[in-house]
Amino acid sequence: MAIVRTKDLIEHFNLTVVAGKDGLHREIKESDISRPGIELTGYFKYYPKERLQLIGKTEMAYFLDLPLYEQRNRANRLCTDVTPGIVISRGMEVPIPIIEAANRSGVPVIRSIRKTTRVISRLTNYLETKLAPQTAIHGVLVDIHGVGVLITGKSGIGKSETALELVKRGHQLVADDSVEIRQADYDTLIGNPPPLIEYLLEIRGLGIINVMTLFGAGSVRKFKKISFIAHLEQWDETKQYDRLGLEHQKMKIMDVELPMVTIPVRPGRNLAVIIEVAAMNFRLKRMGVNAAKDFTDKLSHVIEEKGKENFE
Repeated sequence: MAIVRTKDLIEHFNLTVVAGKDGLHREIKESDISRPGIELTGYFKYYPKERLQLIGKTEMAYFLDLPLYEQRNRANRLCTDVTPGIVISRGMEVPIPIIEAANRSGVPVIRSIRKTTRVISRLTNYLETKLAPQTAIHGVLVDIHGVGVLITGKSGIGKSETALELVKRGHQLVADDSVEIRQADYDTLIGNPPPLIEYLLEIRGLGIINVMTLFGAGSVRKFKKISFIAHLEQWDETKQYDRLGLEHQKMKIMDVELPMVTIPVRPGRNLAVIIEVAAMNFRLKRMGVNAAKDFTDKLSHVIEEKGKENFE
């Protein structure tokens, strides 16, 4: 998980620092943003002091209606030693009691000219992206007809060569060798390459190639949602492989389970074509078209009809 500090918000969103410059290094640990409405009435029992605080037009109007001594009291209680910052929206002027309290406690007060809802939306999206759980997996991520396919398997099995063939067939490379994955939502995984190896592909015997330079900007992507996993393994004569497509394999990455197919590898098999068709078949299944199920239903119907004829 990346570390986000208040100064990162200021640089990313071009915000203005009004007070509390000593606390710009404070770490933001939660993506939720608090609007301290009930706290301004004096009720701080459940005050989420570790969150970024946002004061909009309504909160500011209520604050300005308070007597001066209550304004100072509320400002002092809002500014704690762990509060990462207070955001003022709509470009409103910051009252003196808040500035004084922020300077004393080192809580950054930053101002945005945007509307309150827009500020909340943009800050929340940014923080959720930065603070999302992350991991890294050895594999190759490609975009095949809009489906993010994560190709996994032991080193040397042919993942990179398969990705190269897929790129030649018009698909897009996202990451090779190491795929950084973040959980953007409870059921969504986003994959991207480490910055050091972005757009690069390693082919044994050939070395490292730059896919974007060789095949153009349309052959690569910076990130992609992972929808499907193709696992490559050496062909095992003693193992029974799925021949109808009725098995439903899953692979769990962090908290998300993804559909997976196991593809046995042996000389003569065109892995790129197989994975390409697997991705297209996955799209069809999401659209309600399942060739394997249709076949078994027809087969069951034929067997049932033959059984009736023999009985008669």
